[in-house]
Amino acid sequence: MPTSPNQPLSGNAMPRFGGIASMMRLPVATSAQGLNAAFIGVPLDTGTSHRPGARFGPRQIRAESCLLRPYNMATGAAPFDALQVADLGDVPINTYSLQKSLPIITDFYAEVLKHGCIPLTLGGDHTIALPILRAIAAKHGPVALVHVDAHADINDDMFGERIAHGTPFRRAVEEGLLACDKVYQIGLRGTGYAADDFDWPRSQGFTVVPAHEVWYQSLAPLMAQVRQRIGSTPCYLSFDIDGIDPAYAGGTGTPEVGGLTVPQALEIVRGCRGLNLVGADLVEVSPPYDPSGNTALLGANLLYEMLCALPGVPLR
Repeated sequence: MPTSPNQPLSGNAMPRFGGIASMMRLPVATSAQGLNAAFIGVPLDTGTSHRPGARFGPRQIRAESCLLRPYNMATGAAPFDALQVADLGDVPINTYSLQKSLPIITDFYAEVLKHGCIPLTLGGDHTIALPILRAIAAKHGPVALVHVDAHADINDDMFGERIAHGTPFRRAVEEGLLACDKVYQIGLRGTGYAADDFDWPRSQGFTVVPAHEVWYQSLAPLMAQVRQRIGSTPCYLSFDIDGIDPAYAGGTGTPEVGGLTVPQALEIVRGCRGLNLVGADLVEVSPPYDPSGNTALLGANLLYEMLCALPGVPLR
């Protein structure tokens, strides 16, 4: 391991529009050995049910992340002062087979976790949460979950298929990957097929926080409850960008009106500081529907905030 932690390439050393487009312009590594945390892309959107394009999410998030700087001026977090962080590139998924891609993803993450490295994932559609959770639970046991999304993603099947971006958390429950009494789903909303669409997660012990119940409110008090309930249990954070209202994040495959605001999204991620975070993802950014780059820029900022919330990150 180098004597000093990696630092993002400064905009004064190389113009922000120049250089290799790694996440936050960090060094690109080929192994997680010696890393405390790593950014990983999973360019898969084969599980998408409506607008495709999330396979291009990791590349665009990395490109927009060139605007990020090392220190969090709002929270005082200084992740690069203590953690060794790099970009591990993309998982080489099988673009023609969703079923074959899942074990490829799980094996990639198992290797990362073997080194004690915390993965921060650039998606990709939400299908990828399942194979990642398989690797996470194999190391840590059933984990708590903070899941931000417009949709519960607990469908039993989609067009008869049991693996898709609307099914990962149903499969995760069935496979025993989650500590169900410590799962929070925040931002759920939209139309449904039946009045009881959100009852299944509640029946499993999940806490469901629909978006309309927190309109115009700070989510800091909610996150205090989350921290108290989850405690020291290993916790995974899964953030679908469509949890945020499409007025702020329209570049996604299944947008729903009436969503969370950007300040609320920041409150959720910053409120995860103090949890035993063992991994996190930011999924469903679809660049073809994001011509301004604002959705990918927001995704990059949320991933940086996830890094700032990891255990061991000092405050300056």
